[in-house]
Parts: sequence; C-alpha cells; structure tokens
Amino acid sequence: MWEFRSMAFWRAVFAEFFGTMFFVFFGIGAALRWTTGPHHILHVALCFGLAAATIIQSIGHISGGHINPAVTFAYLVGSQMSLFRAFFYWAAQFLGAVAGAAVLYGVTPKNMRGNMALNMLQPGISLGMGTTVEVFLTMQLVICIFAVTDERRNGRMGSAALSIAPGCPSLLSFAPAVLFRNFVNHWVYWVGPMIGGAMGALLYDFMLFPRMRGLSERLATLKGSRPPETETQQDARGEPIELKTQAL
Repeated sequence: MWEFRSMAFWRAVFAEFFGTMFFVFFGIGAALRWTTGPHHILHVALCFGLAAATIIQSIGHISGGHINPAVTFAYLVGSQMSLFRAFFYWAAQFLGAVAGAAVLYGVTPKNMRGNMALNMLQPGISLGMGTTVEVFLTMQLVICIFAVTDERRNGRMGSAALSIAPGCPSLLSFAPAVLFRNFVNHWVYWVGPMIGGAMGALLYDFMLFPRMRGLSERLATLKGSRPPETETQQDARGEPIELKTQAL
C-alpha cells in the first residue's frame, strides 16, 4: 500500500487526531454549565461553529479536515478516498475525541462536569425520530461539504471552512459515553449520521452533480492503487483544498 509508506499520509492521520481532539475539547466545553445563569444555546452554537471553522482552516490542506466519521464515510461511499485511509482516519478521530474529552474532564471542576454534555434522547423523542433527525441533518451537511469543496465548481467564493463548520454528533456522543460508560441508545448517533452521510454522497455524486467515472476507476480509488485526481490537481495549482479528501 503506497499510502502506508507516505509521510504525508501519516501527517494527515495525525492532523485528524489533532483536529478532532481540539474540536471535542472546545465543543463539549462550550456545552457545559460554567455559571449559574441561563444556558444560552446561541453561545454554544457559535463556539461549535467557530471552533470547527478554525480547525478546518488549520488542517484542511493537510488531511481534508473531516473531523467527523460520517464525513469520512461519505467520501468513501463517493469513491473519493481509499478504504485504507478511511480506516486510519476513523481510528485517529476516535482516539482524538476520547483524548479531547479526557483532557476537558481533567481540567473541569467536579461540580461543573455533570455528564460532560452526553447526547441523550429527550423525553417524548422515540428512537425512530432521533435517528431520522440525524439522517437528515447529516445528509444536508454532506451535500453542503461536497458542493462547497467540489473542484469542478466555478467561482468559489469565500472560505469553505466558514461555509460549512460541521458538527459531529457521533464523536461528541462517543467521547463522554466512554468516560462515563453510558451507551444507552448510543447507536442512534452512529446509525443516523452514517446513513445520512451515505445518502448525501450518493445524492450529490450520482444525481445533483454526477462524476463521470467508471466502475474500474472508482474501485482503483477505493483500493488505494493510485492517487486520486485531487492530489495531482492540487500539486499543479499549488493551492490548498479545504475540507477535501487528499491522498497524499
């Protein structure tokens, strides 16, 4: 596997670990109650968005700035990265999420930790309802990511990082669940995003803006037998591609 022998590949894997760790640290940290006053959801949302945008801007040209297993899965379904790379991205994201949550747990006073903002279904919300919401939210996110970072698109305006600023319910649920060993209905935050990511990738790549590639070409990318076209194009332009999978 040529990627295994590439230092740039390992830098990309480390970038996913690094980015996910800081995203989880700031994201969960923003969701904790640090004061006795009212808990403003807008403040939490702004922190999530700005943290994601900053991290993606920092590592987007190194790894693509996925920091989300569902986004990585979407690129895999769209045959835009190898299965080998996806596996290592997922491992880096899982470890980064746990590391970020563990650091936050260690620096947070006991009376403010609570359940570390563990995602849970609210009363009256069924498993089907929660899963469906996750499917639709992730599908919209993936379509937005694919559209904003599409190298075939003419006249891209502004920053892709600021346009997307993704959330990550899977890892934001996984990290606190590991710390507190609470996996009640945890599958909702994995099954929903993965289905939504796959649907978004298929919808964009085969219906909204089809990529004219044959089966053999897609299989070659999945096997990692050759670098995807994005690497060659990037080297020729000398420009970074934000939030885009790169086989380095």
